[in-house]
Amino acid sequence: MISRKKFLAGAAGLGAAAIIHKPAKADKTFVIKFGIDLAADHPSSVRAVAAGKEISELTKGNVTVQVFPSSQLGDDTHMISELRSGIIQMMAVGDNILATLVPSAAIDNIGFAFKDGPTAWNALDGAVGDIVRADIQKVGLHPMHKIWDEGFRQTTSKNKVINSPDDLAGFKIRVPPSPISLDLFKDLGAAPVVLNIAALYTALQTGVVDGQENPLSNIETQNFFQVQKYCALTRHMWVGYWLLMNGDFWSSMPADYQKIVEHAFNKQAPQQRLDSDALNNSLQEKLTAQGMIFNKPDTMPFRNKLKESGFYTSWKTKFSPELWAALEKYTGPLG
Repeated sequence: MISRKKFLAGAAGLGAAAIIHKPAKADKTFVIKFGIDLAADHPSSVRAVAAGKEISELTKGNVTVQVFPSSQLGDDTHMISELRSGIIQMMAVGDNILATLVPSAAIDNIGFAFKDGPTAWNALDGAVGDIVRADIQKVGLHPMHKIWDEGFRQTTSKNKVINSPDDLAGFKIRVPPSPISLDLFKDLGAAPVVLNIAALYTALQTGVVDGQENPLSNIETQNFFQVQKYCALTRHMWVGYWLLMNGDFWSSMPADYQKIVEHAFNKQAPQQRLDSDALNNSLQEKLTAQGMIFNKPDTMPFRNKLKESGFYTSWKTKFSPELWAALEKYTGPLG
């Protein structure tokens, strides 16, 4: 016979043993579908893959980043909708297009605002970016802290040299679905047509539009040089690339995974910026060999045209005084 006292002690021991030897619950896994409109060999796509590799290694495979380049998950407009609904978890998008949802994101697209890439990077890493990041979070998205670089945009044409604002009069030029891009070329006297980049090559090929504007890296990786003859180095707008995650998905990840993901993408930002800058600065010779003819117009007449048309005055009113003042700390007075 076993006494009640011994039985209870034994039962307690068995219970403790069961608790001690119970298998640990496996860590929850997370799959991040990352959409981007740029080609697989563009520095942004390459660096996104590199960040994903680091994230997988540091989380022991519990967080996986699947990068879908070349608008495989839809054009930018569709991907923004899919990101907000949670169909995809992450995307990279130009601030000029993001501005359709977050108007303050267009602040660094002000025509001829930045003299070079580092000035833009400092503004977006600093006071300008702080305001925009807060606005992005208000619409349910989580931005990585460091913006990536798409570069300065240049103007191309199928059949004419663009050397002054007069050459843009009535010119059918494609612009992205970006309010500020549309206004800039309207105020320069052109006839802009809004299209996502996924449809642009065909539009150029078939004559729906006669020209477009993009950084040289996009002109080369998207093969626009095949359907465009002339390129004017106008540097009329700098565009950054925001890396955004669905806010609910971001909140669902443990804090240690959030830290790994944020760090990995921010860690890639400086190298992506340098890669993008180097690519844009190296492509004129390559594109010339591929048949493009370059010219470098004086940008002052373009700036004066924007001033006369009220571009700067109009866009200043679209931003908060705090945001405009933050921008001018880096650019100097505009307009």
